[in-house]
Amino acid sequence: MGHYYNIDDIIMEEEPILVSFQVGANGVGLLDPSSETNSVEKGAKVDLPFWLAHELFLRQAASVNVPSCYSQKTRKEIQADAACVDLRSRSPYFYELGCKVAPLVGDKTIGSFLRHAFASRYKEALSKAHGAALAKPPKYLTYLTKEESSLFEAARTSMEAFKKWQAGGSRLERASILGRKRKPGIGTHPSSP
Repeated sequence: MGHYYNIDDIIMEEEPILVSFQVGANGVGLLDPSSETNSVEKGAKVDLPFWLAHELFLRQAASVNVPSCYSQKTRKEIQADAACVDLRSRSPYFYELGCKVAPLVGDKTIGSFLRHAFASRYKEALSKAHGAALAKPPKYLTYLTKEESSLFEAARTSMEAFKKWQAGGSRLERASILGRKRKPGIGTHPSSP
């Protein structure tokens, strides 16, 4: 489980994940829209929210399949030109979900794939954020995941603050404590010999 009060974690755990039931389950027919009964048969493939798929995996009731957003097609697109791939449409929480799904699916290559994708897209996001510091947000932002969008925004505001400082904004500020007068106290007067 993620951070209990983090809204992004809560939304990320609602991402649908394809699972295959390892056992039949009675009374849960609502999970399988194609089921005409109130049960799910062994081997049935059903899209479930990540939080439920994770719990079923821990109870060995279902196996988790690799989500389509981490398919070989996506990997090849990212290797070709990572900056042009629209990851938000595949999963707005691409990196966070990948980190949580990797141990469940047993695919050891997801971690290195996520690291490569993030590193190559991070460089591009920073360079575009520094170039677009004072301009309107580019179309490029629609391709970014939630994590990348927050990094882009942090880089953009940082660059705006730097340019403001460089242009001659207030360089030094007087601390508010310096404006107050000291109250005379014991031992503050120099003693006279």
